[in-house]
Amino acid sequence: MLLLTLFLGLILNAIGYIPPGNINLTVVQITINRGIKQALNFIFAFAAVELLFTFGVMRFVRWLDSEIDFGGIIDGAMIVVFLVLGIITWRSRKQMPKTDYSDKDSIRLGMLLGVLNPMQIPYWLFVGTYLISHDWIDTGYLSLAMFSIGSAIGAALALYGFARFSAYIKDKFTLNNYTLNRAIAILFFSLSGYHIIKLSYIYLIKH
Repeated sequence: MLLLTLFLGLILNAIGYIPPGNINLTVVQITINRGIKQALNFIFAFAAVELLFTFGVMRFVRWLDSEIDFGGIIDGAMIVVFLVLGIITWRSRKQMPKTDYSDKDSIRLGMLLGVLNPMQIPYWLFVGTYLISHDWIDTGYLSLAMFSIGSAIGAALALYGFARFSAYIKDKFTLNNYTLNRAIAILFFSLSGYHIIKLSYIYLIKH
């Protein structure tokens, strides 16, 4: 049963990181600009925080869902996150990439984005409520610990896939820092714009 719980966490969180978002786009950017080693440092640090994050959300999933309306809060947070990442990436598009990076920089960034990852809250609220209500997992500490370990492994595997694909693309095509950063910045701005439109529709048109 515990192995099934671990497997569920692995599969579900790996799926959660397939759509474009701030985390996998950051992995792509780090891989192409800094190399696969720095991307792995980021991924391992992020996955460690993801383990704790998943455990906390899943432990209180029903209370969070009943006490706090996360819809507008998460969308508002994502507007800020994507906008900030877009501005940072856009401003750095003309900067020459360094040839040497500190491992601590990628680790700190991975831990920071592991904490500032609001998109995962509604995902785990939805998935966690479904799993718990259908008795696929229980809320005991051991069960949730296994689920969270699987979640961290799933996130790491999905992000590693993005890193390897990015490294492959870099080897096959000539991608300069300016083109890459501009493209990723535009994606960040687009995702921020999506959440702005979503909130505008909900609060200005739908109501």
